[in-house]
Amino acid sequence: MQSLIYYFVQLIIRLHSKFLSINDGRGFFLTDKQLHFLIIGIFGFGMMFLMQPIVEWLAKKGATLIVTFAYVFTVIIVVSFAVEIGQAYSGTGTMDFYDVASGILGFFVFFAIYLIIYIIYKSIKNAVANKTSENSKEDE
Repeated sequence: MQSLIYYFVQLIIRLHSKFLSINDGRGFFLTDKQLHFLIIGIFGFGMMFLMQPIVEWLAKKGATLIVTFAYVFTVIIVVSFAVEIGQAYSGTGTMDFYDVASGILGFFVFFAIYLIIYIIYKSIKNAVANKTSENSKEDE
């Protein structure tokens, strides 16, 4: 178990260093908090697409988006803290609670955008379905 944790810490350290070098090398010069916002937010948003079909398959009906959000939010918290612990362990950054908060906020922002699009999509889909069923009743 200890070697598995060490492996993941080393992986996070390598990824963190890679993102920092890309950031600085391309002239973006984003702050650590801005990088956490983007990377953790996008990571969490990507997990939404991965988890949604699985939860739908398991639940078939019901509040699958809520279940997916709860699962991904939990993973985001764990990953955010793991990144901070990795930074403290490796000396590549300071362990800062506000970095964790920035990463979680990034996920919330990307989720909110997705939720708005999802609600619009479902509303349009339901409106089209209702219109189609009304037309078929008139034809009878």
